[in-house]
Amino acid sequence: MSILSLPVVADSIARVFAATVNPAPKDAVRFADVPGHTAAVTIPTRHGAAPATVYYPPSHVDSPPVYVNVHGGGFVVGHPEQDDPWCRYLAANAGVVVVNPDYVLAPRHRFPAAPQQIYDILCWAAEEERDWDGSRLCVGGQSAGGNLSAAAARLALEGRAPVIALQVLHYAPLDLVTATRDKTSIIGAQAVMKPWMGEVFDAAYIPDRTQRQHRLASPAWGANADGIVGIAPAVVVTAEHDRLRDEAHSYAQKLHRAGSLVEYYEVADVDHGYNIMSGDVAVTERVYSRIAGHVARATGSL
Repeated sequence: MSILSLPVVADSIARVFAATVNPAPKDAVRFADVPGHTAAVTIPTRHGAAPATVYYPPSHVDSPPVYVNVHGGGFVVGHPEQDDPWCRYLAANAGVVVVNPDYVLAPRHRFPAAPQQIYDILCWAAEEERDWDGSRLCVGGQSAGGNLSAAAARLALEGRAPVIALQVLHYAPLDLVTATRDKTSIIGAQAVMKPWMGEVFDAAYIPDRTQRQHRLASPAWGANADGIVGIAPAVVVTAEHDRLRDEAHSYAQKLHRAGSLVEYYEVADVDHGYNIMSGDVAVTERVYSRIAGHVARATGSL
């Protein structure tokens, strides 16, 4: 165990990282031509009020479905606005309302606060009094947001509510037990995810290594997926060069055995965060279109 795993060190680095890093999308993948009508809301949860931006489809539809988007950031960085292009794109192309919350972060709020809060937000989004159809509900996120989406889907399975039409896990870390340095990439040291990043983020989020074995922290690890029959249908998207590819592929196989895998899709020749950091508009739009199609079919919105 290196010094980076010490909570006092990891917490300090995580705080500096969160205060100085704002991974805004490259101009090419901002999709500025995609219209978007938004509103600000505050969502009550057991871990306090969660501010969120709600994105509406450009064409008025009575009682559209709803998709809860969970941004990435290694469980320590909070910039839901980085997903603004994706949220606008999804609302416009899948005909859904998108709720994009700002959830609690480590080290101030450690596991399991974030997955519990995302689950509370799902329950709120599913309530009948909303101005959308909460019975046609999806959840999804990229990177850490995918991990939290998988955890919220597991809580919904165990609590038998709300019913989730689709979960989207986009280059998600799904095994926090295995150290990042032991996760390989075909491009080696050039990979976006550096070993120190995983060590710091994981230590800030879950300092107790044994707790990283929890089913809500590491759904792909060990036997954690043995009890997921009936979990929400899932689309799992990975990046070929990402260190996190193998664990997401492993979880996709377990979802398949449980009868809940809609599609496993590996995006060729890209790395973690490609849709934000690479500026490759063609690849990004192709993947966005693929996911939006799945959302539309799952909810019957188009």
